[in-house]
Amino acid sequence: MIRQDFNFSLPGLGRPKSTRPERIAEAVTQELSVLLRQEARDVRLARVAFTRAQVAPDLKLAKIWFIVPENANAVEALKGLQRASGFFRSHLAKTLNLRRTPELLFYHDRQNEEAERIERLFREIHQQQQNTEGSGESEQESSPAGD
Repeated sequence: MIRQDFNFSLPGLGRPKSTRPERIAEAVTQELSVLLRQEARDVRLARVAFTRAQVAPDLKLAKIWFIVPENANAVEALKGLQRASGFFRSHLAKTLNLRRTPELLFYHDRQNEEAERIERLFREIHQQQQNTEGSGESEQESSPAGD
């Protein structure tokens, strides 16, 4: 009788996870950043910065996240990136020398905005706590004197 709950895969055996998609994602991010600074003429892309990229294991798709300054319009930047994606992809095909150049999908990276929002909330809570502690001490000091 064979035990069905036994795991036959041993640590260290089997195929290790490939780091190629991570290396290609890093190369894509770097190349696009350089290309954006040197070649892009669209004013919507003037202050765009790429934060990270993720490439599918089969290398057919690349998700690229970008940020824009607070006063810039992320929707317009996304439209500009989508419009320039063919130009970006052809440049990547020439420079990265891949058998298949991944399709580029762009996403607005909201992590920085969320972190700033949470930090602002923490500061407000801290300030409110200080205000209530400060007003509580002054009330305690004034009540014995009022008796």
